[in-house]
Amino acid sequence: MAGLALIISIIALVFAYLSYRKSGGSIDELKQKVEDLGITTETLRTKTADILNSLEKKVRGEDK
Repeated sequence: MAGLALIISIIALVFAYLSYRKSGGSIDELKQKVEDLGITTETLRTKTADILNSLEKKVRGEDK
C-alpha cells in the first residue's frame, strides 16, 4: 500500500512540474524560489528561537 502511495505521489509531482513548465515557469525561476524559501525559513527559524529564548527567561523569572 505504501508503494502505491509513493508511485502516485511521484506521478503527481511530475504532473505538477510539467504544468509549471507549460504555464511559463523556468528552471532558473524555480531554483530562485527554492533558494528564497530557504532564506525565509532560516530567518523564521532564527526569530522563533529568539522568541522562545525570551519566553523561557520570562517563565523562569530571569528577565523582568
